[in-house]
Amino acid sequence: MVLVSRLFQGLGLAAFAATICQGAALDSRSLVERASTSDRLVFAHFMIGIVGNRQNSADYDDDMKRAKSAGIDAFALNIGTDDYTDAQLDYAYESADRNGMKVFISFDFHFWSVGDAAAVGQKVKKYADHPGQLRIDNRVFVSSFAGDNLDANAVRSASGSNIFFVPNFTPWGGSTNGIDGALNWMGWPNDGNNKAPKDGKSVSVADGDKSYTNWLGNKKYMAPISPWFFTHYGPEVDWSKNWVFPSGSLIFDRWNEVLQNGFPMVEILTWNDYGESHYIGPLKNKHTDDGASKWSNDMPHNGWLDLFKPFIAAYKNKDTNVAKYIEKDQIIYWYRRNLKALNCDATDTTSGRAPPKPNENYFQGRPDGWQTMEDAVYVVSLLQSAGTVIIKSGSNTVTKEVPAGATLIKVDAGLGKQTFTLKRGSNNVLSDTSLMEITSVCPCGLYNFNAYVGTVAASFSDPLDSSGLASLTVGLHVTTCQPKPSLGTNPASPTQGNGPPMTTGTGSGKT
Repeated sequence: MVLVSRLFQGLGLAAFAATICQGAALDSRSLVERASTSDRLVFAHFMIGIVGNRQNSADYDDDMKRAKSAGIDAFALNIGTDDYTDAQLDYAYESADRNGMKVFISFDFHFWSVGDAAAVGQKVKKYADHPGQLRIDNRVFVSSFAGDNLDANAVRSASGSNIFFVPNFTPWGGSTNGIDGALNWMGWPNDGNNKAPKDGKSVSVADGDKSYTNWLGNKKYMAPISPWFFTHYGPEVDWSKNWVFPSGSLIFDRWNEVLQNGFPMVEILTWNDYGESHYIGPLKNKHTDDGASKWSNDMPHNGWLDLFKPFIAAYKNKDTNVAKYIEKDQIIYWYRRNLKALNCDATDTTSGRAPPKPNENYFQGRPDGWQTMEDAVYVVSLLQSAGTVIIKSGSNTVTKEVPAGATLIKVDAGLGKQTFTLKRGSNNVLSDTSLMEITSVCPCGLYNFNAYVGTVAASFSDPLDSSGLASLTVGLHVTTCQPKPSLGTNPASPTQGNGPPMTTGTGSGKT
């Protein structure tokens, strides 16, 4: 199976070190101008709950700089009720101000209660006048994760100002009374019940767009954009859950929908939620490990942030064609490290093992929805002029003549090395072999449906640090896996040692 889709006329990227000024140049309308009309705003969801080990505002600087260089306007700071929350908010606001970014609070109602309207408003009030605070229509911007039935007017009253409130209320459970808009969290195809499509039940992200825009009427709609979803917490933690949403080429297709629809606001889900595998920020930035290292170790996603940059620029400029935003030739690719038929039941943390607290999100063995995932390598070529793209996935070789612009190529995934080349005539313009092979072994004995994302030319090395690896071995049923990165380096180093042993699975890996 080979599928090639030319989506737009062009798409551009620039190296991180050179893009802070260049990124601003691509956006003809400033944040102040767009915020005054609450139109064409780009946010990214940032999980404060996993960065409680940050010691100062400088620990946020790299996140702020990378997000700004890609064109992201503000971080939505997802907060619970942890004792470190205020200290981390202080650091994040200070870093945002220092780096020319904006932030706003997104209250997570898995931890807050809808009866906490006064406390929510008081927290908003504390940061309302901070120079790092995002303002829309000159009003303090506030959001949430979940929160149906929260008294929005009580929040506004306790905040002491006329906040611009765009929470994650839902058309089926919330009210538009007192809110200025709403965030739709469902950025993945689903069955209408927070799981992968099944039994003829399928709700697309576009279906969600329609439900929200019809419900909101003239109020602002904040549309979701997310690249992936996989989570695999076993009985070793109290928050056991194990499922996927079909992702594949979702991120490429979704940006096209967003450009065509011109929603007033978008929120990227997420910057750093490693536990659900939809992060686009670095692994290396300081955070604690809630167990997600089991599937995020050696699995960088920074290439997706590269992919976002030209789409963001086009979106902000109300452009549906990204041709003018090309800055250099680049190849971005992603795939899973195993084929989906690989059997890891003998060693996986969830196989044959009940969770400590029974819940509808926990499944034993392969993640719920695994059948909806394709065994494919997804490649996006971003070219300033036409060329020839050659993809080698194991023993599969595909050669495609590709026009200038952005082209999505999908090929069958094969076991072994993954190599990507751009040629013009007899000249190799770009060429590299991924550091991650597709194998028939279960990494650390586990089912891992996370995506590995790479770029040609290669991006920076992005290993987890010791705090980000602290829980990797907890609950494992193999003893050969060590809490350390094993991927290698970019560029690959001849002195890099072999990674830790992995457990061989059963089955051919073919369906």
